[in-house]
Amino acid sequence: MSFLDKILGKKESPIKSYSDFWNWFLKNEKEFFKIVQEGQNIHKGFLDKLAPKLDEIHDGIYFLTGMFDDQTAELILTPDGAIRNIYAIEELVNAAPQIKGWRFTALKPASDIKDVSINYEGFDFNKDNLKFYPNLHKNYPDEIDLTIVYDHFTEDKKQMMTNGVYIFLDNYLGELHSVTLIDNMKVVGSNEISEELIPIEKLKDYLIWREKEFVEKYEGIRHNTEKDNYSGFESSTKDGGVVIGLMNADLLKWDNKASHPWMFIITIPFDGSNSNGMPDKETYQLLNEIEDQIVLELKDLEGYLNVGRETLANKREIFFACKDFRKPSKTADELIKKYNDSFDISYQIYKDKYWQSFRYYEQK
Repeated sequence: MSFLDKILGKKESPIKSYSDFWNWFLKNEKEFFKIVQEGQNIHKGFLDKLAPKLDEIHDGIYFLTGMFDDQTAELILTPDGAIRNIYAIEELVNAAPQIKGWRFTALKPASDIKDVSINYEGFDFNKDNLKFYPNLHKNYPDEIDLTIVYDHFTEDKKQMMTNGVYIFLDNYLGELHSVTLIDNMKVVGSNEISEELIPIEKLKDYLIWREKEFVEKYEGIRHNTEKDNYSGFESSTKDGGVVIGLMNADLLKWDNKASHPWMFIITIPFDGSNSNGMPDKETYQLLNEIEDQIVLELKDLEGYLNVGRETLANKREIFFACKDFRKPSKTADELIKKYNDSFDISYQIYKDKYWQSFRYYEQK
């Protein structure tokens, strides 16, 4: 150790990979285990040290810890509802070494409903005061749309109570099922409800049944876009700018849209543009290069359909409909790192079984 290291303290190496993280954890695990086991100084001694290391791996990784049993400490990593971060947590936990006395869990696990009782903002959420009923839609038969009925619901605290229900469902269903199986949900009180209410403990079986039906219905359905027809669109914005779109017309008329329920939208702002907000030649080539890389990575026959793109006001958006949310999220994160010096790339990924996000183009 150098003289300056002795004075200033040796600087830790940056975390650049999953193995870097676990090597760091291994050096500290005995101290961390003791802190969790004793239940003293957990934040300062463990969690405050863990958080910046996880941030180096990926933004948006949160965590819970405690004793799984008398001899085992558990670390649960959670995206706190952010679907785009699930893949990174799963990969990190899958890369974890076997460490005696430790259990690592990706996402909050499901629990027996008898053990789930949440107190949030002074209100209790449990199997005795929660019920549900499904909302069925003739035009959207695969949609899982739920109304959760909470006995103590008041309109003035609707958002808070909705948050409490989401926390309850995370713990009851498990975080993965909670954030991926339910398409729409609202929370109401029991007043003026005419539908037959179902005990909340039956929700897990209901969701598993609906998901099984959905998977069987669309299993094996793929779409080859090689010979598809594309349509161009052009319009003007209120401030005189130009909007140019290029959409896969055959996909917009496809009968099996629900088989690819995840919408993946990449947004690329750009500076190099002419007077109407369109990219100049150099920027246009670079934007196309990025789009080609995405298409090469997300292949149609593997379940990732390039629906089209739209360019307007110094911004390009690229649209995909996907069977899964993990690979698109990872692909986008890698692009963001690669082109960090050139573009401030961002993305969204969310569920939209009937592609209502593209309804405007269907009408066109």
